[in-house]
Amino acid sequence: MSRISKIEIDDTGLPTPTPDVEQERKVAVFDLLEDNSFALLPRDGQDAPPGPFQMTLAIRERRLVIDLRDDAGDLVSEMHLSLGPFRQVVKDYYQICGSYFEAVRTMPPSQIEAIDMARRGIHNEGARILQERLEGKAELDKDTARRLFTLVCVLHFGG
Repeated sequence: MSRISKIEIDDTGLPTPTPDVEQERKVAVFDLLEDNSFALLPRDGQDAPPGPFQMTLAIRERRLVIDLRDDAGDLVSEMHLSLGPFRQVVKDYYQICGSYFEAVRTMPPSQIEAIDMARRGIHNEGARILQERLEGKAELDKDTARRLFTLVCVLHFGG
């Protein structure tokens, strides 16, 4: 299956993320580039570009923009997704992450574990929504969707 070989976050015009958000971003990008599965699907009777892909994520005009280029830097696809379906799950994710970061500093391991389980559940929901939004356009595995959802949250933080 094709893969993402490079990923950039275009946060032009967005507020500077908090240190916790920036750390989430770095970990997601590192993990994504280490292991991912992302393929464009054939459309309009044409074969899908094979990848690997250089991906740029941005928010423009209140939409998530996924810009995909080949290794030569030529545009192969640009997808625009409404942020509406992500709003509640991103809000829930930030709320639970805030609780998690606070718990790590002050609570016993059993309470941290319970909050982390809830955080993972919300994260999985966000990944599922992303996979649904990309249905018919791209195919990605669950781990890739989870890491991309983290990056959507980072962008959403500022947008």
